[in-house]
Amino acid sequence: MESWQQLLRKQRIASLEALVAKFGAEHFPDLERLRQAAENFEFRISPAMVDLIKAPGDPIWRQYVPDLQELEVHDGLVDSLAEDANSPVPNITHRYPDRALFLVSPVCAAYCRFCTRRRKVGDPAKIPMAELESAFRYLEEHIEIRDVILSGGDPLLLSDRRIDELCKRLRAIPHLEVIRIGSRVPCHLPERITPELCGILKKYHPLYINTHFNHPDELTPAAVAALGRLADAGVPLGCQTVLLKGVNDDPEVMKRLMQKLLAARVRPYYIYMCDQVAGAEHFRTTVEKGLEIIRALRGWTSGLAVPSTWSQSATTRWCCGTTPASATCTGSPPARSRFWSASSSWLWRGRDIRC
Repeated sequence: MESWQQLLRKQRIASLEALVAKFGAEHFPDLERLRQAAENFEFRISPAMVDLIKAPGDPIWRQYVPDLQELEVHDGLVDSLAEDANSPVPNITHRYPDRALFLVSPVCAAYCRFCTRRRKVGDPAKIPMAELESAFRYLEEHIEIRDVILSGGDPLLLSDRRIDELCKRLRAIPHLEVIRIGSRVPCHLPERITPELCGILKKYHPLYINTHFNHPDELTPAAVAALGRLADAGVPLGCQTVLLKGVNDDPEVMKRLMQKLLAARVRPYYIYMCDQVAGAEHFRTTVEKGLEIIRALRGWTSGLAVPSTWSQSATTRWCCGTTPASATCTGSPPARSRFWSASSSWLWRGRDIRC
């Protein structure tokens, strides 16, 4: 049996030439301009996602195949969440008081064209693995941090040995109570979720994984089995879904996704509005669309299948979730008279939101 590394190397699509050979030149009428889009951001489609594409332009295709619309930048930002401005040392973003984001891998099994970190993901020079020591020192010195989120890139593409070393080092920091991992590997490369990996993760509880599924078709039997292995290892699973035009901006599609996630032992956590990132503006929907989807979920499916809706930018964030109607609000949500009636559970803050 091939290892997950061999599978990714041999069966991925990582060039426009391979894409044309697989799907036909008629779907790429302006290949030279498309090459610029592919050069602006890393391009790779994992074997599982290649197999899921039913036709050019379908929801899976749109997430991974470069598009000429990526070259049209209107109001998109390079660093739409101001992560670099809140980075005290390389690979750390510390925006919230008791949480820190720790970038530990520059690579992904497949590269999402809507990626918030497309300015650096896929480039080892911009997520430098050689500079992790300063990040560990920062986490050790800042005793207010109790929750660390490992991200990248995808942390689960690291070797078993490296993942074990990272988790062991973090667990040695007394004030770090919770380790979280953000990963699309259960979706993109379910073969990576091996019994050996699950055995490593099991040693470092409380350890949580937030997965990322955007369409019900992504919950293949292999993906569901991978999620089951993680759940059996005692890892609580959540899902952070991004609302994407032409992918899942439909109440019925989103409801099926949330229900399939629950059946796979994954708790829907957030539906994110697509970030205002340059090169991904064609994926963005309206706020009204996000609220329409939440209204279509509430009362029409199990409450466990209803995530919070979350939108953020470099300066402002809002959350429409399951918080009580009595929750304290600071300031006003956008167009208050219009949005307040849509949900009694708004939280609105500026840069210091606690959500």
